Amino acid sequence: MANVTFEKGLLDYEAKVAKSTARFPERPHLPEKRLYTPLDTAGADYMEKSGFPGMYPFTRGVQPTMYRGRLWTMRAYAGFATAEETNTRYKYLLQAGQTGLSVAMDLPTQIGLDSDAELSHGEVGKVGVAIDSLADMERLFEGIPLDKVSTSMTINGPAAVLLAMYVAVAEKQGVRPEVLRGTIQNDILKEYIARGTYIFPPRPSMRLITDTFAYCSRNIPKWNTISVGAYHIREAGASPVQEIAFAFANAMAYIDAAIKAGQKVDDFAPGISWIFTAGLDFFAEIAKFRAARRLWARIMKERYGATVPKAMMLRVHVHTAGSVLTAQQPLCNVPRITWQAMAAVLGGIQSMACCAYDEALSLPTEESATLALRTQQLLAYESGVADTIDPLAGSYYVESLTDRIEKEATEYLAKIDKMGGAVAAIEQGYMQKEMALHAYEYQKAIETGRQTVIGVNKYMDNKPVEQNEVLKADLSVGERQVKRVNEMKARRDNDAVKASLTRLKEACKGTDNLMPYLIDAVKTYATLGEICGVMREVFGEYRQDGSTLFDHDPDGKRHVGPAPKRDKQKES
Repeated sequence: MANVTFEKGLLDYEAKVAKSTARFPERPHLPEKRLYTPLDTAGADYMEKSGFPGMYPFTRGVQPTMYRGRLWTMRAYAGFATAEETNTRYKYLLQAGQTGLSVAMDLPTQIGLDSDAELSHGEVGKVGVAIDSLADMERLFEGIPLDKVSTSMTINGPAAVLLAMYVAVAEKQGVRPEVLRGTIQNDILKEYIARGTYIFPPRPSMRLITDTFAYCSRNIPKWNTISVGAYHIREAGASPVQEIAFAFANAMAYIDAAIKAGQKVDDFAPGISWIFTAGLDFFAEIAKFRAARRLWARIMKERYGATVPKAMMLRVHVHTAGSVLTAQQPLCNVPRITWQAMAAVLGGIQSMACCAYDEALSLPTEESATLALRTQQLLAYESGVADTIDPLAGSYYVESLTDRIEKEATEYLAKIDKMGGAVAAIEQGYMQKEMALHAYEYQKAIETGRQTVIGVNKYMDNKPVEQNEVLKADLSVGERQVKRVNEMKARRDNDAVKASLTRLKEACKGTDNLMPYLIDAVKTYATLGEICGVMREVFGEYRQDGSTLFDHDPDGKRHVGPAPKRDKQKES
């Protein structure tokens, strides 16, 4: 058969397609083109665009041998009821082959309240584990050597306090801080736009974050001081491009704040890690991780002058998307989760937790949590997807999509820069509006049938949703936890507690790094609520309308004041 030139072959193909009556389904988020060819990657400089694994710009991965050298860390996001019950689940998962812990805190803990606070009623231990004091943290990790595991804690507003507790537990185990490995999420800006578990106004919150940067770079060098929450931005309605752009904008605000505080980017940037989602659009997710690594490396090198390779690396923990799981036909979530996880592996991530198939109904059961872990193990040991580094590199479609995602994310970042950065964009509601618009369009596509969701708008079986085999929270958890807090307060040295909180309050008014004061306070068994209460007195409490709520001693009256005005001239 005679050879046919590429140009003639393409013309023949296009002519044939033009005569065809076949049509692509009317579906949103389709690729721009039906077919990708060498023309879509023509002129690309391999070393500039791709390079090699473990080398700038890290498009093909942050480690030279990737999974041939070491598999990704396999986690399961877990936490419920009391510290003892969660400790039992952790030991079970570690025995099942999990290689890292991922701690879910209950809502009162996330917003700095003790279990006996009035607002905590009905929420204690419900969506995570209740941590009121160092005593709970000791029980949470009882029998788990902290020098042998990596621990990720999904905590933001009071992240510095929980880190202080973790350091204190390690000390009680005889583990030195410099060997501790893990992550605190510590990303407050995304709380203002995506989740809502903030406590303090943005500026004192930023101080807490930069204090952890400085403290950990000197004392806990293996600790990731922040896990920038792209995941939560995506789950709140953002597109994959917005997921990258808005998270990067937030991260740049933290970097700017740390530099302004006198820190060097090569010292603290290696402690920046990320949590991304893995959604259902298989190739878009793979390209997203490749594009994000390349773009972040360029930002760190060209904008911030980073010279240390680790300061330029985008090291990613992935959680498969929970928002796309369905209560209808929940077993269909098993294959959904599997290809989400596969996209993450093919995209070159460093750590992962998979949703359980029943999470649209409840907290995972022991059985469903095990299956979520087994999903990762099956991919690692049986599928072959981890055997070759970046196996989809060179695909005309994947390379073109990688370029497009990077370009569109860069355009978003340019817009946010013109607004004055992430904090200004949040204050103007820009990110929130963009996310809401995308979420609206996506939901409209589902409701009109343009976006198919099996079991929801197509191939429904109309069977009632079964909830017999779901994990149900024990409503007595709150009562037991309140009793425990009261007993602990009666046993501790309350004079030592009072003295430590007084020192913390004075430090909050000054400019000292707060981490040593927080560590001292938790060691006296001051509670999370007491510690955050002291900081509320000084920093105020942020409200959704942008105002700040203050407590005024000694009469305890509360005053609502406007949020501090931004000095744009000084910031520039």
